[in-house]
Amino acid sequence: MIAAAKTRRTFPGGVHPPGRKGPSENSAIQLVPVPKQLAILLNQHIGAVCRSLVAKKDVVKASQKIGEADAFVSAPVHSPLNGTVKEISLQPHPVLGRAMGIIIEVEADNVAAKQPVAAKFGTEFDENKFSDEQILQAVREAGIVGMGGAGFPTRVKLEPNKANPIKTIILNGCECEPFITCDYRVMLEWTEQVIAGIKLVRKVLKPERCVIGIEDNKPKAIEAMKRVVGESDGIEVVSLKTKYPQGGERQLIKSIIDRDVPTPGIPPMISVLVLNVATAAAIAEAVVFNEPLTHRVVTVTGPGVERPGNFYAPIGMAVGELIDACGGLKSDAVKVILGGPMMGISIADLSCPITKTSGAITVLNAKEIGGAKHEMRETACIRCGRCIETCPMNLNPTKIAHAVKHGLLDVAEDYHQSACIECGCCSYVCPANIELTGYIRTGKMTVARKKQDST
Repeated sequence: MIAAAKTRRTFPGGVHPPGRKGPSENSAIQLVPVPKQLAILLNQHIGAVCRSLVAKKDVVKASQKIGEADAFVSAPVHSPLNGTVKEISLQPHPVLGRAMGIIIEVEADNVAAKQPVAAKFGTEFDENKFSDEQILQAVREAGIVGMGGAGFPTRVKLEPNKANPIKTIILNGCECEPFITCDYRVMLEWTEQVIAGIKLVRKVLKPERCVIGIEDNKPKAIEAMKRVVGESDGIEVVSLKTKYPQGGERQLIKSIIDRDVPTPGIPPMISVLVLNVATAAAIAEAVVFNEPLTHRVVTVTGPGVERPGNFYAPIGMAVGELIDACGGLKSDAVKVILGGPMMGISIADLSCPITKTSGAITVLNAKEIGGAKHEMRETACIRCGRCIETCPMNLNPTKIAHAVKHGLLDVAEDYHQSACIECGCCSYVCPANIELTGYIRTGKMTVARKKQDST
């Protein structure tokens, strides 16, 4: 049965930044003009990097697999459109800086924009038409990864474990970060497709409980999900308190089933699986229509862009080209963020391509960041403890950041640096304007590089 709304479901810590959803939340998902060129990065996921399956001057077709790795923890990549391989070379990467990518010149005269398949799903969808192996194989071949930002290969997450079976599946519909509305529009417009995806996952894992968690500032999404989920489906829709980072999987699990994921550890260790709503939609498309993950919904928003909205864009499309499809940058735009303002990454190169995990492009203007911390002088820590109060992981961000700042990485590790989810809450509340999250991120990257160099 559908659970009654419980608006006080929440987690310890967190902050309440302004939502800023207004510019794009009422904008229906739109198609974009077919780009002239795509850059398909071979590293868009956690795990082994793909190797190219094509060479320069090869002709490729839409949905063709063009990159793959033999490792289990990996995900293949596909061409979103018909075209010709121009080159395989280093390209801008939003996280790594540079990574190998396949550049495809699109056949402008022989390509139409791909249409979403949501209209082909109905409320009478029957997941029992597909075997468990069919579902798992389709998810693997489609190259589906966590589209909420983590990028973990979904096929790996769906692997049944007899020793520790999944007992609870949670579908993440929170979208707690300011400005971003891509998942919100997916829940409103692709409702049946999302539910079909979660039913397919449930068929494979056979959990005791299946829950859809949505923040209470999205009543239309809650209503849409409840309308499609029948009482006999055994899927609960629960309303969660609006608070950042409610969409973090550890915080979501705490809010819904009041359990803690051990540190270090992952949700399957406590028999829980968390999936993003866009990932569920991609699963349904892959299983039912044999379509790989080549397009995704991207929110382009912020006061620095002319026409904010939500766009169904091919993976590999340049950030700058997608911004141009929204009317371009305003004259006072000063910062482009791939993602949202709390966890996103500022980029200077607008040729950086959209990846499977790119849910948003946020463009800020001078007024929006005029009083922001990065333009204000960092001062000494005043020991106020606000970072500790707001940290959803119950860490001491100041001690970790100070250790990193002074090169004491072993001390930072002793304070559980690796447990930080980089949500940005500590930086957001710091009255001394210390970029605590930035220091911690630097510390984690430095430790990772040292481990890599030693192997």
